[in-house]
Amino acid sequence: MKIKSLLGALIVVLAGAGPALAAAGARQDNSGLVVWIFLGFCALIVVAQLMPALLIMLGVVKSVARDKEFTPQKVSNK
Repeated sequence: MKIKSLLGALIVVLAGAGPALAAAGARQDNSGLVVWIFLGFCALIVVAQLMPALLIMLGVVKSVARDKEFTPQKVSNK
């Protein structure tokens, strides 16, 4: 008895989800080449910002792993 009610609920849920999933792929992408170049340029900027951040984090982790105190270097204005 319990299996029949569970199967019935599952069929109702899946029957309602079918048209929603079918409509998800119907979107048209009218983006031109310029849009894709712009998005690629934005991705390059993000990667360029992440590289120094990762290198600094790696330096901090190495410093902490050596049981030394992490003190940033002072920059002299000569």
